[in-house]
Amino acid sequence: MPFIRSISGLRGTIGDGLIPDLIVRYVAAFTEYAGTGIIVVGRDGRPSGSWIEEIVVGTVRACGSKARVIGVAPTPTVQLATEKSEAVGGISITASHNPSEWNGLKFLNGDGIFLSPEDCVRFFAIADRREPRSYAGWREIGSRADAEGDLNRHIELALALPFVTVDGLQGRAFKVVVDAVNASGSVIVPRLLERCGCEVIPLFCDGSGSFPHTPEPLPENLTLLADAVIAGGADLGIAVDPDADRLVLIDENGAPFGEEYTITQAADFILRWERGRDADAELLAVVNLSTTRAVEDVAARYGARVLRTPVGEINVARRMKESGAVIGGEGSGGVILPELHYGRDSLAGIIITLQHLLEHGGTLSMLRGDLPSYEIVKRRADLAPGTDTATMLKGMESAAGDGARITTDDGLKIDFERSWVHLRASNTEPIIRVIAEAPTRAEAEELADTFLAKIRLMTEHPATMR
Repeated sequence: MPFIRSISGLRGTIGDGLIPDLIVRYVAAFTEYAGTGIIVVGRDGRPSGSWIEEIVVGTVRACGSKARVIGVAPTPTVQLATEKSEAVGGISITASHNPSEWNGLKFLNGDGIFLSPEDCVRFFAIADRREPRSYAGWREIGSRADAEGDLNRHIELALALPFVTVDGLQGRAFKVVVDAVNASGSVIVPRLLERCGCEVIPLFCDGSGSFPHTPEPLPENLTLLADAVIAGGADLGIAVDPDADRLVLIDENGAPFGEEYTITQAADFILRWERGRDADAELLAVVNLSTTRAVEDVAARYGARVLRTPVGEINVARRMKESGAVIGGEGSGGVILPELHYGRDSLAGIIITLQHLLEHGGTLSMLRGDLPSYEIVKRRADLAPGTDTATMLKGMESAAGDGARITTDDGLKIDFERSWVHLRASNTEPIIRVIAEAPTRAEAEELADTFLAKIRLMTEHPATMR
């Protein structure tokens, strides 16, 4: 499998995609792009991360920069460590939700935010240069510092958020089962919950990096978590992906809360809280084009507006900074809370969820019942190498019909009166994602399957793209 390069960084399979030569080339290019200084380095815990860390740190030093190594840590912790220090950049060694045979590198600027598309163009141009690269002489070799305390600082910053009532949470003492897929959330998530007075039942939190199941936190991969919630009589279950930037919830009955509804309930809580602080403020939320319409519905409760961006954390974060939005994220379980930092952060999602549940006073299933409800269906079509996805999606526009609204900022999104479908090439895998939402499951499935069939027809018969 060749490596994949996008605004989300690099990802590849170990041994044939993400190889040492490639790692050296991109890390050296990044240190040139970021400038000489401190580079924060963290990893998500998967076994291949240890040797990749050695190459990353060695390359940073060989380029004359200083590596501040925080070890196994969530990507949002790496982001905070970069933002709160004098670092010129950061590198998180992770393939996010991809299986064990994958790993990758996420690159951060000095503010702890992912590189923008424009930044990536400049960075990748450096990486693509053919001339031999020069490295630091023996007197200019950089240093390595192994840092401690970044996990605890992340927790303290989350607990210090102005809407959090630690005493109230401790008095409620929620019982929570945690599935961290034995990766970077294994320590920090239970530790945060314990500080909130929760009784924690660790399910997969040994920190070994050995995934007990497919690591993407989808309902079909969380059956053991659902069973553990029921068996333990827990108030909720929490699942995070390997680098702990996504949060998915299981209710007290073992039912999925819905990954789209992590951001929906977070938006509902934060917009209500912000409206209470200032009755006349212009409140904005930012989500990507693939996120549920339920966010617009909850925003309307508080006179707030929702802005949409292309998929990708940096696109959402940048629009949030530009607009002054108070909450944002993505429907994959990613919550961005600017009062903490501009990055998807499962800890932000967790502390909002606990406080929301405390103030709601009911169960998690009752809280879910108070939110608007749609059915969303996600499909995928594998692509052959060299597939012209732009031409394929352009050929789909005629299927919109009269009265539909077409958006081409990120692939093709078609908004109908009662539903929508979004077709886009993945930033991280050689596939086209097909996401459809409608009031009922049957409508959403029919819509998704209709467009999936069109994609497959075009893949098998390229002449139909024209």
